[in-house]
Amino acid sequence: MIRRTSAQDVSGLAWFKSSYSSNGNEGDCVEVAAALGSVHVRDSKNAQGARLAFAPGAWAGFVPYAAGR
Repeated sequence: MIRRTSAQDVSGLAWFKSSYSSNGNEGDCVEVAAALGSVHVRDSKNAQGARLAFAPGAWAGFVPYAAGR
């Protein structure tokens, strides 16, 4: 099955990273931005690179799992 979704303009997203992230160059971190109906994730070291988009329910299920690691 092929699922097609419409393109969403993500140019105006407000990206943020965790307060637990380091401010130095050694930090491995992701940035997150919320949009209507989706949560976007990108690598903070490569802001113009690939991005992932998750449904809000999927993101809400992932966060507690990741926090426990």
